[in-house]
Amino acid sequence: MEMVATSRPANWFLAFYRSALGKKTVMALTGIVLFGFVFMHMAGNLKIFMGAEAFNHYAEFLRAAGEPILPHGVGLWMFRLVLLTCVALHITAATQLTLQNRRARPIAYKCLDPVQLGYAERTMRWSGYLMGIYIIYHLLHFTVGTAHRDFIAVNPYHNVISAFQFWPVAAVYIVANLLLGMHLYHGLWSLFQTLGCNHPRYNPWRRVFAVTFSIVVTAGFLSVPIAVLSGLVS
Repeated sequence: MEMVATSRPANWFLAFYRSALGKKTVMALTGIVLFGFVFMHMAGNLKIFMGAEAFNHYAEFLRAAGEPILPHGVGLWMFRLVLLTCVALHITAATQLTLQNRRARPIAYKCLDPVQLGYAERTMRWSGYLMGIYIIYHLLHFTVGTAHRDFIAVNPYHNVISAFQFWPVAAVYIVANLLLGMHLYHGLWSLFQTLGCNHPRYNPWRRVFAVTFSIVVTAGFLSVPIAVLSGLVS
């Protein structure tokens, strides 16, 4: 009996994660990290409107994170690994939750009224997978440089301008950030619900916050490729 009692606490997390609530909680907690990063990334991108010197200085500031304790650039890559881990956990939990829901109801609904579902909610899963592909492309494009046609490692400002002057690349980023906005909206709404912040008195404020956050972030990201395409930034 004692062996059973002592083994249960050791497996409590796995038991919790196997449940739908456990997977939703993992998605919510990793979502908080990712939401914070997305907002900071958007705010940093806006420095491009301050000119090449300010934007390149900001990029160098990020690369120098952790110095002198860590070698140059290592702190930034450690931060990226944390983010990629959160992305992997987020996608894994979402996929497993989808499969779990399908196993629980192998027969589809005979009648489904899509009007009762918001567009963001109906596209949540596939937009999430598309965002995963976009993240890989984004890293290869602006971080590694292998997907960039004119990449200069020491000149991030040039990399952004030369990339978005090519309209197909700008179009990819515009579409991806519109999908990100929908994903952020429904993700924030679901996050509060998963963490227990679900009450008729507060739900209107949840919606206002989710809408405002997603619009601000999306507009901030979209402003850069649009500004480059229009010649406002060059």
